[in-house]
Amino acid sequence: MAVRTPEKGEQARDGILAAHPDAQLDVRRLDLADQASVREFADGLLADGTPVDLLLNNAGVMAVPTRMTTVDGFELQLASNFLDPFALTNRLLPLLLAAPAPRVTTMSSGLANRGRIRFDDLQHERHYNPTLTYAQSKLADLLLSQHLARVATARGWTLVSNASHPGFTRTNLQTSGPNLGRENRGRGLFERLGDLLPSQLPEQGAEPLLFAATDPSAGNGAYYAPSRWFELVGPAGPARMPARGKDADLAARLWTAAEQLTGTALPVPAGRA
Repeated sequence: MAVRTPEKGEQARDGILAAHPDAQLDVRRLDLADQASVREFADGLLADGTPVDLLLNNAGVMAVPTRMTTVDGFELQLASNFLDPFALTNRLLPLLLAAPAPRVTTMSSGLANRGRIRFDDLQHERHYNPTLTYAQSKLADLLLSQHLARVATARGWTLVSNASHPGFTRTNLQTSGPNLGRENRGRGLFERLGDLLPSQLPEQGAEPLLFAATDPSAGNGAYYAPSRWFELVGPAGPARMPARGKDADLAARLWTAAEQLTGTALPVPAGRA
């Protein structure tokens, strides 16, 4: 259980064990707004040497009202949603590739359709918009999943890389991000939209992610989402991939930029120095 706050992780573990006494759970700290935490977490797993069957890149923050940066100097939404999960994926690939049928499933968003990768202002230092910055980070997640899928195919890996989005799911994501740094909590855009649009509970919103991560039919490079009301609610099904999400050149360019920013890279293929 990779958690930012170990105390909350321990509480969650106790709750799971109460319902499933035979479960084997290990709580470890992982802050996806801190590259040092990502490196420490990955190094701990690498030291254990146990293959990793499944990596879910699911953590995120949405629509932070003013531009904030992480301890590494990265814009908060890009770092938490994309750069640090990207670094974690790269660092854990040796353990993933040691598993017989590994998967990496990355959580995107329906707002990825509005995303643009602003290579001239990737960290949104000149022009910051809470929603568009979030949309960029979620398009970046989709591009991560697609590029890794292409790499897996080209290198003959058994790894499956795919993506999902949860539609309109009612969680604290709609409130915690938009109120971050504010003294007085207000009802943000996404809370107000919840009064107007179809929405669902977290149990239903998790279904596309779980389908992508565990169903035998979930394919490499595939994308899943709720299947009703313009992918806002409903059972998991194939999602509509935005044109930018299919752009292999864009994905490769973004991957290179993320490697440079995070200091991580894909494993060197066998036979190369």
